[in-house]
Amino acid sequence: MKSYHSLSQIRSDIQSGVIDCVELVKGYLANIEKKNKTLNALTEVYEQEALAQAAIVQEKINKGNAGRLAGMVVTIKDVYCHEGHFLHCGSKILEGFKSQFTATPIQRLLDEDAIIIGRNNCDEFAMGSSNENSYFGPVKNAANENKVPGGSSGGSAVAVQSDMCLVSIGSDTGGSVRQPASFCGIIGFKPSYGRISRHGLTAYASSFDCVGILSQSVEDSALVLEIIAGADEYDHTVSHLSVPAYSKAPTWSGTFSVVSFDNINTHKALNPAVQSSVNKVFDKIESSGNKIQKLNFDYLNYVLPTYYILTTAEASANLSRFDGVRYGYRSSSAKDLESMYKKSRSEGFGEEVIKRILLGAYVLSEGFYDAYYTKAQKVRRLIRDEMKKLFETNDFIIMPTAPTPAFDLNSHDRDPLQMYLEDIFTVQASLAGLPSISIPNGTDEHGMPIGIQIIGNSFEEEKLLSFSKYLQDHILES
Repeated sequence: MKSYHSLSQIRSDIQSGVIDCVELVKGYLANIEKKNKTLNALTEVYEQEALAQAAIVQEKINKGNAGRLAGMVVTIKDVYCHEGHFLHCGSKILEGFKSQFTATPIQRLLDEDAIIIGRNNCDEFAMGSSNENSYFGPVKNAANENKVPGGSSGGSAVAVQSDMCLVSIGSDTGGSVRQPASFCGIIGFKPSYGRISRHGLTAYASSFDCVGILSQSVEDSALVLEIIAGADEYDHTVSHLSVPAYSKAPTWSGTFSVVSFDNINTHKALNPAVQSSVNKVFDKIESSGNKIQKLNFDYLNYVLPTYYILTTAEASANLSRFDGVRYGYRSSSAKDLESMYKKSRSEGFGEEVIKRILLGAYVLSEGFYDAYYTKAQKVRRLIRDEMKKLFETNDFIIMPTAPTPAFDLNSHDRDPLQMYLEDIFTVQASLAGLPSISIPNGTDEHGMPIGIQIIGNSFEEEKLLSFSKYLQDHILES
């Protein structure tokens, strides 16, 4: 099977008889069989189910009543409920657990005839920036198997990168779709907080978590967003704003004004190749007659501390439900109720998850709540207000997605701060609840992909996607 980069290419070949849905799925299954043993991007493959669904979808295509995603082969991150299928969140604590219902965004894909081919490996409970924290082992970058794919949606990114699927549904709390997209040379899109229902998405940090889309084309991201976005009776935090026809939005035309942060573009953590790639973009933007407002982001030194205080606090509360009582792993060495709780959680959770639960419990504890959690909430509001203010006179904010290209496996194990710094440019949009996208912007001297990030104003995804397509076609490095 040839490599497909968009649903439109697949639909064209199906319509002309070059391929049908069953042959398409067989092609992706062959790629999975060939590559997944090494890359470890999928923890579960729905072979027979996907083939059966492909036959149904092909019949619908033949009759002319297929859904808008007919021909799209999808994988889903191991944090989404899918009725009757295993859900582990990359953790031992959910060993043997099967979902009893299907997450709203996943159900909306199925309703439009998408074919789900498997479940993606991820950092445990979506906590990580390298996809090395999974109970199922690390995921490897298809561009270089000695490199990480980014996290926490690393398995989703590698599945798209290596042609195991066309699109993958990840989750983005502080950059978990955008950063792996940057490392793997694909597109990673995070919508505004509340644009897509979180019903059926296992909670990490509930005021940050977003459903994210990883793809090979902006057009596919737009179409998937159009289908899975919108109000949901099961999620009272989702927006009730109408959902635009994102897939029909015209490509950007005319001039624009963007913000560039000097203290980001000269940050000490920034890799020279990444710095050069983003500066070339700004040079092309200026030479084409568009405006760049260059300034410093005054709260840059506070974004990571604020993010990790708030997300760990929320994680400590959300993960309290995994206790060995009702479902999942229960320690066999427990002797009483108290030891069952302690042993099940200490044996079931991995090191990074335990670290974040403990940190979250600490910042919420008596005597520290106001000093840490309350103060962090106030700083979050300052960051959001500062970001929103920029859109009064500008269209977009542009910055690197990540400070470095993909780094070596096991290279950050002993330095948590170095690992957390990989999120420094993605958490701003997450703290402010703004839509953001990472698109490929060339490679470094070793051939590793580099991404560039575009941030838009709240619920202006249509504008952001339109501009991203323009930038990709006319400004960015191939």
